[in-house]
Amino acid sequence: MTLMNLDAMAASIPDGAMIALPPDNSLPSVALAKALIRRGAKRLRLVGVPISGFATDILIGAGCVEEVQTSAVTLGEAGFAPRFSAALKEGKLRILDATCPAIHTMLQATEKGVPFMPLRGLIGSDILANRPDWKVVESPFGTGEKITLLPALNPDVAVFHAVMADSAGNVWVGRRRECATIAHASKRALVTVERVVEGNFLEDERLCPGAINATYISGYAIAERGAQPAALLDEYGFDTQYVMDYARAAKTEAGFAAWCAEHVFGSQAVAAE
Repeated sequence: MTLMNLDAMAASIPDGAMIALPPDNSLPSVALAKALIRRGAKRLRLVGVPISGFATDILIGAGCVEEVQTSAVTLGEAGFAPRFSAALKEGKLRILDATCPAIHTMLQATEKGVPFMPLRGLIGSDILANRPDWKVVESPFGTGEKITLLPALNPDVAVFHAVMADSAGNVWVGRRRECATIAHASKRALVTVERVVEGNFLEDERLCPGAINATYISGYAIAERGAQPAALLDEYGFDTQYVMDYARAAKTEAGFAAWCAEHVFGSQAVAAE
């Protein structure tokens, strides 16, 4: 576990990397997404766990992404993700359709150290026609039942935001255990945090259940309010107005560029991160 500068953290993620990101209702690191845009990242392959939101849309708008694997890309109450929608219509993205259970199942296979896992509920849907890597087989137990096998998914990097890290290198995510899943399943986990505190979460009966062991964390960077506009547990709420303003601006390429100039490259935005 290494304390890093935010821009150095972004620089450590190579072009073409597969990055697992939690959704807006979990713990997304918007701060690191903006840092990736500033460094000019290219050809990223994003995995929405299990759906994608604000961070994915700004990365797509900035030309950083070539592939998205997710069950949905949305800005919630603000509507469709405008830069994702535009890139999809223009044929600039490779899309790997998935479902929420499928994303979790593939990550859990890696977490458990097995090459694949079975999943019900996919047979009879159109999604199988678009996922030749998902295999329908007959149960080996002679029941005649068919089931879908999904390959293990092993992202290069898990990226998320946490309330805090401790001096032992553990990070605390509270009830958002999907962040633990992507940390376990990924080759590396890079985490932005609000603050660093003394002590060891694993020795605290109250904090231990919501902590991710430092064994799974490759590096962390302090980024105050690093999840905004998403909410961060009991720290701060969802900034609906910010997302609505973004959705209006990002309807056009020029509008997105102007938004980026202010909120990603502007001196105040950089100083805040």
